[in-house]
Parts: sequence; structure tokens; C-alpha cells
Amino acid sequence: MRLPALPSAILPVAFFSVLGFLVMGYHPGAEDDAVYLAAIKSRLNPALYPHDSAFFKLQMQASVFDTAMAAFVRLTHIPLAWAELLGQLLAIVLIFWASWRILCILFDEIPARWGGLAVLSAMLTLPIAGTALYIADQYLHPRNLATALILLACLRVLERRWITAPLLLTAAILLHPMMGAFGLSFCAFLALTHSPTILAKLNRFTRTPQHALAVLPIGWILKPPPPGWVDAMRPRHCFWLYQWTWYEWLGALAPLILFYALMRWVRARGETPLARFSIAVLLFALFHQAIAMILCGPSALVVLATTEPMRYLQLVYIFLALVGGALLGRSILKAHAARWTIFLLVLNIPMFLVQRHLFAATPHIELPGAPSTNPWLQAFTWIRVNTPPDAYFAAGPQYLAAPAEDMHSFRALAEHSILADDLKDRSVLSKAPALIPEWQRQLNAQQGWDRFQLADFKQLKRNVGVEWLLLDRTPPPGLQCPWSSQQIFVCRIP
Repeated sequence: MRLPALPSAILPVAFFSVLGFLVMGYHPGAEDDAVYLAAIKSRLNPALYPHDSAFFKLQMQASVFDTAMAAFVRLTHIPLAWAELLGQLLAIVLIFWASWRILCILFDEIPARWGGLAVLSAMLTLPIAGTALYIADQYLHPRNLATALILLACLRVLERRWITAPLLLTAAILLHPMMGAFGLSFCAFLALTHSPTILAKLNRFTRTPQHALAVLPIGWILKPPPPGWVDAMRPRHCFWLYQWTWYEWLGALAPLILFYALMRWVRARGETPLARFSIAVLLFALFHQAIAMILCGPSALVVLATTEPMRYLQLVYIFLALVGGALLGRSILKAHAARWTIFLLVLNIPMFLVQRHLFAATPHIELPGAPSTNPWLQAFTWIRVNTPPDAYFAAGPQYLAAPAEDMHSFRALAEHSILADDLKDRSVLSKAPALIPEWQRQLNAQQGWDRFQLADFKQLKRNVGVEWLLLDRTPPPGLQCPWSSQQIFVCRIP
């Protein structure tokens, strides 16, 4: 049954956008937002981060996200914290709007369309195999906006609106080049499967699974990695495909098997739109899996692992959630209110509890301006307000993993320079290997941090210029500590 696009979409898109947001939570300044939020703030106030801006600026050279967000704030005069929240809500709504319209093309049944959105909304923070990715992040990541644009481009391809699709993909690439490239690739496969001549050939091509080996690309040749790169990247498990665990491999390969089985099944049932879509997902996944297995294989190509080729799985997981949920809605849930109630509770409560565990010391939704009971965030606020913009801090190389810190970035939230850490800054090196010597120098200066006494902190000041400290233990005698709360201290080195 076909319904008018806008009226039929308002209720499911609004409902599942809100539900997805409530389940996933909102944590600005956490995890990767260490880079993105700091970059935006640096654009708005160039006086910030005089000592360490390279740790986010080099990674942002390929994206217009920080420039666009800063321009939006200047143009609208909306405070950045609220602009980030609005951007996150916009990205979620666009993801669900595009997903609904795609489901409307693939499925006629209303329960199927609702089922697709229901599964996607619950699974926004589902870990994607071993890629260190979620379907969407709990803060405004440019990948969230790029995902929305990619899904809109997929919709335009399905609708054969060929002019707007390239524009949407271009915008996605400008925001997040890697995900935009994956989106471009998928839309190319999607367009191919909607050509009758090519589709006939693909139908013959996909009748036996061994033919999929034909998509293997030839090898790439690259110079050896820069000195220290391999050691710096060794803890980045997502780069080392052949070291993934069996269940991570299962998470990578099972969707390919499922889409192959789905393609055969729906083609036999005469469901042409879903069959074509399944072929596109399958070929896209096979192609990029083959590329990933080459790029992440021989040591001579190890630098190419930083392109993170397995992250193509983000799109595959989105489509798996949409199609899997749609099939459940069509065949099992149907129009039974009790089944839907149980289904939504079983699906959403565990995902909500996982997020509460990950951010246990922080409100589930961190609204702009709301006072925080988290002592780390209280310290960040005090530092932001009460210390000069050029103040240089150290908090230890593992501060992001400290109890109750919940992976909140000092740079992004305190708006001050800080010595390099061994967690989030390490991931930046994959995109900016030129930083490795400086990163290593700063980490070496902090060796033995947990045992530092006054003399060690004074030596740290002499060696790297740090004047301020953020400590999660009782400070040694001799330090001046103007602020403290729950064993978190802000101190100045004499």
C-alpha cells in the first residue's frame, strides 16, 4: 500500500528519531569529539590551544566540518553547545527520514517499514564487528551527518533522481572523506543493479557464490611506514584485520552470507526491488572486503590500514538493520500491539543499559548548560572559566580511562592545551604520522606519572613547559591547588 510520502513519514520518523536519541544518549566532547569539538572551538577562537592544536588540526585538513560548524555559529549566533545538539538531532532525523523512504520503496507493508526503523533506532550504538565504530555516535560526529547524506543519496538513486545524488555524495565526502567514499561506492553499485542489462548479467554472476572472487582487485604498492608508526598503531586493534577474533570475523562476514541468502530468496519470490537492493549490498560488501583483506595484509602495505577499509561495514549494518527489521515486522509483528510492545522493550532496554554502563558517571543526555555532578567535568568547567587561555596542562597519559572520566576530552571541554595522551591522541597519529616524534616525546616526559612527586612535576615544567596539573590523586606537598572535588585536583606547579 503506497501512502503520500510526507504525512505517512511524520509519525514513524519522529517517534523512532526520539526513541533512538533517548536510547543512545548524548555526550558532547567524548571519545572522537576530542578532535571535532576542539577544532570547531579553535576556529571560533584562534587564541585557544596555543601549544597542541596540531593534535586536531592535522586530522581535520580533509574535512570542512569544523569550518562549516564555526560558520553556522557565527551566522546564527546560536551558542556552539546548542548548535552541536541541533546538528545531532538533524542528523538523526535525516537518517530516519531517508531510511523510511528507502523502506517505502523496498516494502509495501506498513509493519515492515515500522519494523525497519524500530531495529535501526535501537541499534544506533551497536558495535560494528572490529571496526571500533557504531552505526551513529553519541555526539555530533561528521560521520553522522555524512551517513544521513549518503542515505539520502541512496534514496535518490533508487528514485532515479540522478542529479541530486552526486550533490549529496559530494557534501558527504567534504564532511567525512572516508565515509563519503564508501557512500559513493555503494551508490555506484546501486545504480548498476538498476540497469536492466547489467542486472541480467549480475543475476547470472551471483548464482554461485564462488563467482564473487572475481571482484578481487589487484594489489597496491606503497612505501614502508614512517619510523615508529607500527609501534604507535599496534594497540589500534581495528587496523589489524588478521588479528581480529573469531566473533569479529563473524560480525564482518555474516552480513554477506545473509544478504546472499536474502537475494536468492526474494528473487525467487519475485520481489524485484528488494532483490536488486540485496545484490547491490552484496557486491558492495564483497568488493570492499576484498580490498580490506589486501590493504590490511602484507606488512609492506601496512600504512594503508589507516584508511580503515573495514568501515564499509557501517553501511552494511544499517541496511541489515533496516531489512531485517522490515522482515520481522512483515512476518511476525504485523499489526499486533502486544508483540510490538514486547519487541521494542526487548530491543531497546539492553542497548540503553549498555550505554549507561559506558557513561556510568555522566548523565545519559548531557544537555548544554546543565550542571554536572561528574568531578572531571566540574574540573573542566573551572579550568575553562578561571585559567588563562594559554595555560598548559598535564593530566597523565591515561586520564581518559580514569574512573568516572567517561572518555571526556580535556581539550574539547576545558578549552585548554594539554600534553598528549596515550588513548585518543594515539588514534590521531593514524591520520597524522608527522606527529609521532612529538607525541612520543610528550609521553616519555610523563612516564611514571602515577608516582610523580613535586620534583618530577618541576622537571616536567622545565622540559615541556607545563604549568598546570589535573590530578585524580592527593597531590604531593608543595603544589598550589586552587580547586578540588571528590579527589580531583587542579594544581599549579611552583
